[in-house]
Amino acid sequence: MTNATLSTGGFARATDSVSGARRSVPADDKAMLKAAANLTRDLNTPDARIYWADLIGSALLGYLTLAGALIAHGWEAWASGLVAILALYRAGSFIHEVSHIKHSQLPGFRTAWNAVVGVPLLAPSFLYEGVHNQHHAKTYYGTVDDPEYLPLALMKPWTLPVFLIVAALAPIGMLIRFGILAPLSLLSPRLRDLVVGRLSGLQINPEFRRKRPEGDFARLWARLEIASSIWALTLIALAATGVIPVRAFLIVLGVMSGVMFLNQVRTLVAHLWENDGEPMSVTAQYLDSVNVPPPGTLPALWAPVGLRYHALHHLLPGVPYHNLGEAHRRLAAALDGDSAYHVTNHCGLFPLVARLARSTMRHR
Repeated sequence: MTNATLSTGGFARATDSVSGARRSVPADDKAMLKAAANLTRDLNTPDARIYWADLIGSALLGYLTLAGALIAHGWEAWASGLVAILALYRAGSFIHEVSHIKHSQLPGFRTAWNAVVGVPLLAPSFLYEGVHNQHHAKTYYGTVDDPEYLPLALMKPWTLPVFLIVAALAPIGMLIRFGILAPLSLLSPRLRDLVVGRLSGLQINPEFRRKRPEGDFARLWARLEIASSIWALTLIALAATGVIPVRAFLIVLGVMSGVMFLNQVRTLVAHLWENDGEPMSVTAQYLDSVNVPPPGTLPALWAPVGLRYHALHHLLPGVPYHNLGEAHRRLAAALDGDSAYHVTNHCGLFPLVARLARSTMRHR
């Protein structure tokens, strides 16, 4: 879903830590790219029934178990809260699909997602739309112009825990952004420039500055920002006046924090983060990304809605999440063992985290 901003000094500092000559960029694996295009032509249409059922079911489970966490006590409250985190994380992960799908193919889905998940969790889709698409631009990926890339593998070891702590604190930041800064920015053009440029994108690259929206997207942005600000102000007011008990408010914040934290863990292993800022070939971008395909089952929880096929998604960004598994099966069967396609397939979360941690230790 979301990626919290991490102010760690940016690409320049990371690039300075790279010793020796730059890594050679692998040439494109033309056989893989051709197979990816040819074998998946029939998989590009989203199935509205799957999208709607998955979103509604995940959100309903998430809010019901959140209510259970508010009502229950002891281990039952903790268990309900954990299920709420997983379910709302899955529902929230549809922000990724919202940023990719053609809205004419799923009419009303973006509006429904924002109403059910985006605004209530203070992560409306305008924070991701336009930002994530830049991450997929062939000439931007892995460079200073990529809002969703930091060369974490080339940075200091302390950046990894900071990366996760920032995400855990994101709900408080969102309350401040929408409940305080957004209304105040209407009175100050300078503050508005800060809010739009630095605080209106779910990015991890602290060097990225967002431009002001235009046209229809500007109107969508305004509607969603107003709705999110009203919701944030309502929550703050109800908590401050005691209408919402402190325990209930902290549980809601805790669940939101868990959703953000889990997504940041997933982001931590979505790529290998080994590029030093230079442009990359499509195959190099693929090799810097990660698939965690079956037979593993846990990725269905921590990388839901097709995110377990993140490398494949970079090859085929137009394939809807529910067809990525079939696309993977076709390509895995068609491409021989020497293909670059198989290099990005990993077995699980912990080996990827350990690999990244070992890499940062070399840059102490």
